[in-house]
Amino acid sequence: MPAPIAALIVDDEKPAREELAYLLKAIPDVTIVGQARNGLEAVNLIKEKTPDLVFLDVQMPGLDGFGVLKRLVDKKVKLPHIVFATAYDHYAVQAFEVHAVDYLLKPFDKGRVSKAISRARKFMETQPAAGERLETLLDQIGVRAAPPAKLLLRANQRLLLVDADEMVYATIEDGLITIATRELEGISNYRTLEDLQASLDAQQFWRVHRSYLVNLNHIKEVVPWFKSSYQLRMADRRQSEVPVSRAQTRRLRELLKL
Repeated sequence: MPAPIAALIVDDEKPAREELAYLLKAIPDVTIVGQARNGLEAVNLIKEKTPDLVFLDVQMPGLDGFGVLKRLVDKKVKLPHIVFATAYDHYAVQAFEVHAVDYLLKPFDKGRVSKAISRARKFMETQPAAGERLETLLDQIGVRAAPPAKLLLRANQRLLLVDADEMVYATIEDGLITIATRELEGISNYRTLEDLQASLDAQQFWRVHRSYLVNLNHIKEVVPWFKSSYQLRMADRRQSEVPVSRAQTRRLRELLKL
């Protein structure tokens, strides 16, 4: 009997995730252990679920498919075998250069998905560890999961570019993300705080609350608040006060030795 395969699906488009999940469920001995909507979720789920095989979308907002692999390498997470899945066939050559198990074009085809699983089984039998192969070839093609050099903001009917390091904090309300720097505020072109966070340096930018993402380098003051909670006074021109959620209070204390 073939060994069971634990598979993870990563795609920012819900219809594509559902279509692939439907096709995989029809293949014996394949178990879907999770689905990720973006690169950041993918990194967290791969660490948590340790899947054998990941169907990884190449082009996603924020952290793309190659960026996910680079982030895993940087975090020293064991790399699973990879099947790249995308609508863009010009990525095919690059995908095979990193020795993916296979490459699927959207829309997915039942026979092609089945063939990808067969290829994955052969890889697992002959090359149990994917890590060294993927790491070496990621370096060869120069993939980097670096933060963006610039962020685009709409302010006063202008489109402004600011350095990512200049962002003091970002907040979301009614589906719109506002980014504040020391000098200005504007509306971001990112759709979610998760997408924005995935594109930034995780060591510098912190999701302190479901509605707020802050730059640790621009916290001006920690303000004790109601029932042992805290607010952060930021270094923007308004000296905005950002709430710290109960779930993040412990991390705040650890970071600042409170």
